Amino acid sequence: EEDFEIIDKKQLPDAAELRNEEKAKPEEARWSAPILSLARKASENLALSYGSALKSASLVGLVSKPGSSDSPAKTSTRCHTMEERANLMNMMKLSIKILIQSALSLGRTLDSDFPPLQQFFVVLEHCLKHGLKVKKTFIGQNKSFFGPLELVEKLCPEASDIATSVKNLPELKTAVGRGRAWLYLALMQKKLADYLKVLLDHKHLLSEFYETDALMMEEEGAVIVGLLVGLNVIDANLCLKGEDLDSQVGVIDFSLYLKETQDSDGKQDGGITAVLDQKHYVEELNRHLSCTVADLQNKIDCLEKTNSKLQEELAAATDRIGSLQEEQQQLKQQNELIRERSEKSVEVTKEDTKVELDTYKQSRQGLDEMYSDVWKQLKEEKKIRLELEKELELQIGMKTEMEIAMKLLEKDTHEKQDTLVALRQQLEEVKAINLQMFHKSQNAECSLQQKTEAISSFEGKTNEMMSSMKQMEERLQQAEKARQAAEERCNKMRQELAGRLDSCRQQMAQLDSKCSTLEKELKSEKEQRQTLQKELHQEKDATTLLKTELQQMEGLKKELRKLQDEKQQLKKVHEEQEQALQEMGLHLSQSKLKMEDIKEVNKALKGHTWLKDDEATHCKQCKKEFSISRRKHHCRNCGDIFCNTCSSNELALPSYPKPVRVCDNCHTLLLQQCSSNSS
Repeated sequence: EEDFEIIDKKQLPDAAELRNEEKAKPEEARWSAPILSLARKASENLALSYGSALKSASLVGLVSKPGSSDSPAKTSTRCHTMEERANLMNMMKLSIKILIQSALSLGRTLDSDFPPLQQFFVVLEHCLKHGLKVKKTFIGQNKSFFGPLELVEKLCPEASDIATSVKNLPELKTAVGRGRAWLYLALMQKKLADYLKVLLDHKHLLSEFYETDALMMEEEGAVIVGLLVGLNVIDANLCLKGEDLDSQVGVIDFSLYLKETQDSDGKQDGGITAVLDQKHYVEELNRHLSCTVADLQNKIDCLEKTNSKLQEELAAATDRIGSLQEEQQQLKQQNELIRERSEKSVEVTKEDTKVELDTYKQSRQGLDEMYSDVWKQLKEEKKIRLELEKELELQIGMKTEMEIAMKLLEKDTHEKQDTLVALRQQLEEVKAINLQMFHKSQNAECSLQQKTEAISSFEGKTNEMMSSMKQMEERLQQAEKARQAAEERCNKMRQELAGRLDSCRQQMAQLDSKCSTLEKELKSEKEQRQTLQKELHQEKDATTLLKTELQQMEGLKKELRKLQDEKQQLKKVHEEQEQALQEMGLHLSQSKLKMEDIKEVNKALKGHTWLKDDEATHCKQCKKEFSISRRKHHCRNCGDIFCNTCSSNELALPSYPKPVRVCDNCHTLLLQQCSSNSS
């Protein structure tokens, strides 16, 4: 049986007055209405046990029921502990009720000097000390409630801040002071009920610190934790520095809870009606709270769904990033291979240039020797036969040297053609890489910043390739200059050979004239010296010698004809080499044009993006809406979407070998670029 406190009806406001007050409050204060209603409901529920708490307030752990002395020891201790638990729970209800009422009436944050708050901590300390086991140590016996509170740090990681701050306070020297500081901090965080509920959920850990019939091990502990939820309405600002928490004496002041009761019948009826009005008001508030709780639950479900979607998107993004990193590594390997190939080609070209220089030096020395020999032949007219033989030998040597030079030139041309083929392959590989990068840039829009860095690195590499190409071009120009010098030398040699042939012809004419004169002289001598047979025999021997010389001269004529034929063949080979060099120049110019096309493709890839079909609903030029009859068409240059009339033109782009669809603006711009390049 519990005694109820009868409240005067005049002290309680009517339901209509409360509603008018709520309407009169500003919109900023309406958010606190559900919290205040919860606090009022808790205070009204606690009023039910107010009378019984006043009766048993003086018996907190001190007095037992009369007549228990006759019972055995065990039953007496059990009854004694049950009474203690009931008394402590009732005192806890009263302290929480008075603390909430006083805090709401003040309407401000509570300090550590607030008397109801001090009494609440004293009662809570008694509740936590109930049924504690005594631990024996080297110093002596220890009985403190800070031991079970330390378990909260292990069970709930959010309480680690409280534990560290309590341990770092230098003023606290005893376990009781640390426990009181822990309770202060938990109340300021408005998580005291949550932390104690975590402890009650793990009673197998609490059994190390509490007896089986302790308050925290029974149902009363769960009831107290439920009552502590109402304290979340209170804002407390407790200063731990400067307070002596170790030496405070926990004494309950019952004067706060004693009130005069009025037993008149008329006032009882008025109190009952007021309680009924309060009940209806609280039911309406509960209904509003249930609606708000349902709305909050729906919002939580939506947030969970969005969170799951975001997690899936995160996983997909991580997968994309991994694939892009693998592709980047592959591209780096390809670039290293291209560098190695270019370095090898440069080394080969260096060796070729060295060989060409050696051959040119040798040919120059041979030409100098030929020039000196011809100069000697012009001076030495008497030794015609010996000079002719020497000239023939020199011409034969020149022939072999020219053949060797022609073979070397053929080798050079073949090697240059191989280098051109390798450069074409490298250009095709670069084109393929650019196309792959274009497609990958469409699929990976989230990682544009990383790709821009990769593109900048590729631009540096392309610049390096361009510098190497320029060096190759300079070397080719040097080779062309050397070739022109060789051609000039060949022309000089031709002129010298023509002069030599003229001199040989003149000598042949002189010999013919000499032969004719000799024949005349022979005839005259035959007429004159018919009588002299010896002279005739001598003349016959001379004629035979002259005939042999004539035969030798005919052989020399035949050899001259052969040399002329070989000269014509050398001219043909020279012309073929000139054509091959012209073709090489054309190939180089074409490769330059292709490199410019690749640069334009890179610029186009940087400046334009491929627009998706879903993103465009109207034509970009004429602004007409797309439909079944007016279909969408992509411009292959800028990537935007146009209708058929605005993109009816076709042009051959560097990235496409065949003519493709282009919009009107890009068509005009590309035509202007082509005209400027051709000019």
